[in-house]
Amino acid sequence: MAAVKMYSTGVCPFCLMAERLLLSKGVTAIDKIRVDLELAKRAEMMERTGRRTVPQIYIGETHIGGYEELAALDHAGKLDELLRT
Repeated sequence: MAAVKMYSTGVCPFCLMAERLLLSKGVTAIDKIRVDLELAKRAEMMERTGRRTVPQIYIGETHIGGYEELAALDHAGKLDELLRT
């Protein structure tokens, strides 16, 4: 299964929904980077993604975006394949 990295905060409902969706797909480990606890990680996230909001999700080296993009991939039937790579 592909490695999953998610920039998140402790109070973000979309982060929790993204985590639940990934867990339902069999993802057993998510590298969660708390940008509310490590300000340098927030700057890293913004530089890497060009976005300021969380979650920001990577599957392998592919930037997915936020929860809505993740859910759209799932609805399109493309998330399972991406997770297998």
